[in-house]
Amino acid sequence: MKRHLVLSATLAAMMAVMSSSAAMAQKASFLDSIEFHGYGQAGFSYDDQSNRHTNGFNLKRTLLWAKAHITDRWSFQFMHDFNSVVQEYYTDYRFSNDKSFSVRLGQFKHSFSMENPMSPTQLELIDVYSQAVLYLAGEGPDPLFGVNYGRDLGMMFYGDLFNNHLHYELAVMNGEGVNCKDKNEDKDFIARLEVKPVEHLRFVVSGQKGKGHARDTVVWNPSVKKGDDYRRDRVSVGAEFKTDVVSLRGEYLAGKDGEVKSQGAYLTGRVTVAPNFDLIGSVDYYDFNTSNHRKQTNYTAGVQYWFYKKCRVQLQYTRCQRGFADNYNWLQGQLQVAF
Repeated sequence: MKRHLVLSATLAAMMAVMSSSAAMAQKASFLDSIEFHGYGQAGFSYDDQSNRHTNGFNLKRTLLWAKAHITDRWSFQFMHDFNSVVQEYYTDYRFSNDKSFSVRLGQFKHSFSMENPMSPTQLELIDVYSQAVLYLAGEGPDPLFGVNYGRDLGMMFYGDLFNNHLHYELAVMNGEGVNCKDKNEDKDFIARLEVKPVEHLRFVVSGQKGKGHARDTVVWNPSVKKGDDYRRDRVSVGAEFKTDVVSLRGEYLAGKDGEVKSQGAYLTGRVTVAPNFDLIGSVDYYDFNTSNHRKQTNYTAGVQYWFYKKCRVQLQYTRCQRGFADNYNWLQGQLQVAF
């Protein structure tokens, strides 16, 4: 009897250990399928715009996101900016054995322009995007569209063809930006085509056709009133050459909001002159209304030092020349920490 009790207790203990080990292994497997990433960008800024000397420290972005690989073809991503709002939540599914056909559903960065899909951690300028991208891609400054961080709700089909020499994206979006229901019956259609003929070189064409719902009024487009549904079309064409030592990216963008046309272009370059030390230069032009030439051109020069993987310090000076107001100077410094 005593022997049977000892045997039963031993078997019970072994089963408990095996069950616990299986649970731990399952938990470890689940955690291994999740990627965690994040970054923060903070610094200072000084400018003498409108003859007023303004300076201060700032915290521009504090993002954290997680990507769960549910299967080898199915994933989910969630991104939150603790300095603003929830920015992304979407799921991807790859239908083909290669990367030729996938679908994305949820809220994510849309495909218009070269720069908008790129992370601020990759871009050279502290102010991140060019003026035309900021306004035409819905990054924030346009009062008609509001602050939407270049993101929207919708569905996108995408893939890589011909041994990754051709990349395509086709999307249908609400056209209202982040965390917002559609306010009209129309949808925005966005297309992007990227060709990589040789290593280090790519050409990108993108376009958007849709209808917006004005959140506010703007001085350079008086024909659109707050609450109006208005035509919102865009087109862009650009190219980038990039190596470890040098990069050069340029793009032309044009838009039409209601009856007002706008256009802009930029050329941004980087040269590595010492280990982890870069020189930065950029010329950025934008005409808010081509009928009355309300335009601004920014000339930027600066340096950056990568002190650890994705972490860097930046210092940049920008001369802002405006055709509708006084010119001004802008000095910025920034620290980026990312993982």
